[in-house]
Amino acid sequence: MTYLRIENVDKHFDRGGQRSEVLKDVSIDIAQGEVLSIIGHSGCGKSTLLNLIAGLTEVSSGGIQLEGREVNGPGPERAVVFQNHSLLPWLTVYENVNLAVSKVFGKTKSRTERHDWIMHNLDLVQMSHASDKRPTEISGGMKQRVGIARALAMQPKILLLDEPFGALDALTRAHLQDAVMDIQKRLGSTMIMITHDVDEAVLLSDRIVMMTNGPAARIGEILDVPLERPRSRIELAGDRTYLRCREAVLKFLYERHRFVEAA
Repeated sequence: MTYLRIENVDKHFDRGGQRSEVLKDVSIDIAQGEVLSIIGHSGCGKSTLLNLIAGLTEVSSGGIQLEGREVNGPGPERAVVFQNHSLLPWLTVYENVNLAVSKVFGKTKSRTERHDWIMHNLDLVQMSHASDKRPTEISGGMKQRVGIARALAMQPKILLLDEPFGALDALTRAHLQDAVMDIQKRLGSTMIMITHDVDEAVLLSDRIVMMTNGPAARIGEILDVPLERPRSRIELAGDRTYLRCREAVLKFLYERHRFVEAA
């Protein structure tokens, strides 16, 4: 059953009498509980597509529906985790998450219920021990965990991840990928993630959407990733299905890169 429908979406920007075509005729149906990655070269409109789903940007034509309702603006049912954690430095970890909880549940949960909910979500990302610390007192990976906790605390229908691990070192990135897989397994969350990392896309996703180069980028291919969950990066290192999926994405990206060089 279709949970999120993106149908014939175009997006352009007009500046100074010039029109820039970013996305052209993008259509895809996403099921509830699915993990979808969007990958492609820089300038192919990945983040623009995520912003359209989040309601931060309006479509130029076509439409996006979540559970049959038109997406025409931002809302707590679509939470975004950016590459930059975007924590307020003068607030503690607890207070940063509380901002989202109070906004969404201020009228429906008591103070005690809100406190328990904040701690529950910090527990999910293993950050409850740092609830009284400020962002300057924790590492980059810990900050990103708090950003994920803040997004989850809104109890969104879809979690949108815009290169959430891109600024992290390799080991921290791997730990956070494992944490996201564990959270998705426990909550059954629907996730859409932008990434440049082929291994990350194959490890985390049920399907990978590969975008053509911009301008006027389209969906070039959609790859099913038929790997059973839970997944172990060590066990998958030599798995034939994993390697076949990885090769398919690399082949698509290298072919697109060749087109860029020839232009």
